[in-house]
Amino acid sequence: MGIIHELPVELSNQIAAGEVIERPASVVKELVENSIDAQATQVLITVKQAGLKSIEVNDNGKGISADDVEVAFLPHTTSKISTDRDLFNVRTLGFRGEALASIASVSKLTVITSDDGKSATRAQFSGNELVKKETFARSKGTTMTVEDLFFNTPARLKYVKSLHTELNKIVDIVDRLAMGHPDISFRLIHEGKDLVWTSGNDNLQQTIAGIYGRTIASHMLDFENSDPDYQIKGYFSKPDTTRSNRSYISLILNGRYIRNFQLTNAVIRGYGSKLMVARFPIAVIDIVMDPGLVDINVHPTKQEVRLSNEGHIGDLISEGIRQRLSNQNLIPDAVKNLGKKSIAPKIDTYKPEQISFNDLATIDKINEPLSTATAEPGPEYIDEPMTPEKKVETPMTGMPIFKDPQHLHSWDERLKQESAEKVRVIDSEGNETKLSEKTDFPDLRYIGQIHGTYLVAESQDGFYLVDQHAAQERVNYEYYRKEIGKVSNDQQKLLVPIVLDYPNSESILIKEKKPILESIGLYLDDFGQNSFVINTHPTWFVPGQEESTIKEMIDYVLNDSKISVASFREKNAIMMSCKRAIKANHHVDDREAVQLLHNLTKAENPYNCPHGRPVLVEFSNKDLEKMFKRIQDPHDTRESKQ
Repeated sequence: MGIIHELPVELSNQIAAGEVIERPASVVKELVENSIDAQATQVLITVKQAGLKSIEVNDNGKGISADDVEVAFLPHTTSKISTDRDLFNVRTLGFRGEALASIASVSKLTVITSDDGKSATRAQFSGNELVKKETFARSKGTTMTVEDLFFNTPARLKYVKSLHTELNKIVDIVDRLAMGHPDISFRLIHEGKDLVWTSGNDNLQQTIAGIYGRTIASHMLDFENSDPDYQIKGYFSKPDTTRSNRSYISLILNGRYIRNFQLTNAVIRGYGSKLMVARFPIAVIDIVMDPGLVDINVHPTKQEVRLSNEGHIGDLISEGIRQRLSNQNLIPDAVKNLGKKSIAPKIDTYKPEQISFNDLATIDKINEPLSTATAEPGPEYIDEPMTPEKKVETPMTGMPIFKDPQHLHSWDERLKQESAEKVRVIDSEGNETKLSEKTDFPDLRYIGQIHGTYLVAESQDGFYLVDQHAAQERVNYEYYRKEIGKVSNDQQKLLVPIVLDYPNSESILIKEKKPILESIGLYLDDFGQNSFVINTHPTWFVPGQEESTIKEMIDYVLNDSKISVASFREKNAIMMSCKRAIKANHHVDDREAVQLLHNLTKAENPYNCPHGRPVLVEFSNKDLEKMFKRIQDPHDTRESKQ
């Protein structure tokens, strides 16, 4: 007897669900795409417990006839393709016929649908088995309710992340679908609170404003480029508005959000050298092309596609962005950079009252009161050049200078315990400065500076070139590592609070990561739906760089969902040390150079900057003698053998 057999329908559906339904966001994606294919103009998504408890998608589309309700939940049943020719000319978001069967196989699903607005059908499924079917009443359209997701496949729950992470994925999916279909009104509600709400008036810039915020959308540039086969249009941010990752670049192909590394790079390439290193723009690129030139059927989620002439499409995108930037005034707004409110072009804001859903109760928005943070005054510090009367660090050391020397007492004690020999720095006039003790660091006599970048010092054994930026990075890093680790109550109150706006998807993650931010003394208060206000900041922030520093800190927690408190503190210590270090091509006087060498020799590790680059290199006396042929290398010549 043969061993090959056909799998039961229930098992094959669960296998398919493993490919299509990865998490609650996958359910939202498939159901909303069905609503879009049904020509809905209004889509309401309501979720509880980030979709694990329930997901409800309500639309005003064409609906499903009573005869098709049961058939729709069978594997590989669809109304969107019939022949193999249709498979290579797909004009809808769904076509495989796997979504509903897969969802029903791992959940308890209820569908209420009407194709005429007079009578409706209500059907209940549990694990893909029809439990109940009855006549119901509702307006034209469909309501899909998915409850207890993965109730019969508990192993899948092991791979579900935190509720904040899962909710963030749902918001991101709805955001992308909304940008791909600005003519449809999308509304996402979680636990009674609106997270996404777009107008559906076919204005892409207004849709972007509802997702990324009015300020960002109003400063984005529109562009178009086309040829007989491809039409490219969309919006992109100016070079002064960037993010730390590529996730803000959305590619929409024939209304479908896709991921494509080459086209994403084409967007970046269009900026040329106008973007800062490791910074990425915000962009929504809408690509319209003949469906016959794209193969959607290469991945179960349909987010990865195969394109004909992909390189040419990338060139159209790059050239369109390049031409649009060529006639723009790209001088950054000084007022904006100073953290003051700038005047943005007006974009009509969407009023929720413009849309209503039949038989649905209106949910009031929740306005959370703004909490005020109190802070104790931080330690008094001096920020002025060093004078003979004041034995303090100069501003070029890049750190607040405390009047109380006990602030660094623990460092000195640790260094003394590790030391065995005294280390000296001698200035160009022969004056000696006694430093902490180390066994393996040379006695240095400062000589001069090269090209405003390298310090030259000598010892009995040779001379050294010191990278002044790397040296001060090391000094600063050890200072900030200690300051950030203390998490004291020393806070500087802002005269004008800083308000930061983030997309709904990221604001959810920020709220989840608030304890990590608070671990270094950064306190964010909710300020509306997706905004945060900062009233105080740690006293060790660089004056004038408070907002940029806070944004970089938030970027860390957004880019690394698994970041720990320890690694977060480490990253911030490195960032602050770099920000406050003197740069290349900066000339310093003798006192500043001697002070820097003094601070360097007190460091626990004076040999490398926090990024691992060497701080100094050595030229020994022997190296010098070889270079000037004072020591002759042995030559294997006939004369030497004779």
